Amino acid sequence: MAPNTPLNSNESKDTTAAQRGTIALFYGSSTCYTEIAAEKIAQILNEKYTVDIFNIATSPIKTAERYQHIILGIPTWDYGELQEDWENIWDEIDAINWVGKTVAIYGLGDQEGYPEWFQDALGYLWTKVDSLGASTVGFTPVAGYRFSASKALSPDGKFFLGLALDEDSEFELSEQRIADWCRQIAEEFEVE
Repeated sequence: MAPNTPLNSNESKDTTAAQRGTIALFYGSSTCYTEIAAEKIAQILNEKYTVDIFNIATSPIKTAERYQHIILGIPTWDYGELQEDWENIWDEIDAINWVGKTVAIYGLGDQEGYPEWFQDALGYLWTKVDSLGASTVGFTPVAGYRFSASKALSPDGKFFLGLALDEDSEFELSEQRIADWCRQIAEEFEVE
């Protein structure tokens, strides 16, 4: 897929995209795994809804203004760091009016290689959009994961603040985790 191209063929989106049941999916990806996850998520949700997919390296995050339902995809790098494309546009997120928007976030991380920082970037991004007024959905249980610390946990520590994927040590579980999460957020978005 060419960068900066929405997944569906309709290039001209107007401010009524949210009213038409369209979901925007923004991701940043350095090694293609977050992009692959974005495409899988969009493919599943496209069975029922319209999903416009954007690479934040080539599409302005300001485009999120046009949507009510948004998915954000972010990998955690090294010792709990943001992926470079997200780091480059981090301050631009503050300029978006997130009030009234429903946001779900998925993250990629390596729980065996970096168990003390697993999914930290997901937690940073969730904290930012939540503090700016977004309604957040898509929490997933931590049961079955092996990590020692994460900034992406609910206050009770029982849930991730989104979908946690590990393409390094649990690649075989990703397909089912994505499918389950897509069903969950489709209901939580209450897209009509």
